[in-house]
Amino acid sequence: MYAAWRQFGRAVNTVSNLAGYASGLLIVFCAGVLVFEVAVRYLLDWPTDWEIELSIMLLIGATFMSAAFTQAARGHVGIEVLDVLMSEKANRYRYMLGDILSLLFCTYIAWKSWQFFHEAWSDGKMSNTSWGPKLWPAYLSMAAGMSLLSLQLLVQIGDQHIHEHREDEE
Repeated sequence: MYAAWRQFGRAVNTVSNLAGYASGLLIVFCAGVLVFEVAVRYLLDWPTDWEIELSIMLLIGATFMSAAFTQAARGHVGIEVLDVLMSEKANRYRYMLGDILSLLFCTYIAWKSWQFFHEAWSDGKMSNTSWGPKLWPAYLSMAAGMSLLSLQLLVQIGDQHIHEHREDEE
């Protein structure tokens, strides 16, 4: 059972890392789109209508797809002063409680995002702008990113639980 859990955890971490690096590429691509927009608008005096919206969609994807990568490194905002003030055991319980509450919240958001994605996909929802792109890619990145974040939190909770039980056995 432990070996299967470790393999599952490694798979989630691998996908989280890939999503994190892909998010970095999305940000670089977004920067390129914005530089293009500035250049053609101000240097060539071309009208632009799709660049800002594409950039927003790329940043939505990058934000949600990088969440699990950030969580794997515990890089989200935390209250570090509590680490110093509380005992190691109390901090472990604090992290466990935070991870469980985060898992519940992120799972709910993932579930709702999958509903939004399905609705946008099946109804063919489009943006109300002159470019009018389909909305399902943004909702898909939200749903996939929050699902991956939920799995990453589940792995961290499981690893912490296994670590505590192994300490109790020793």
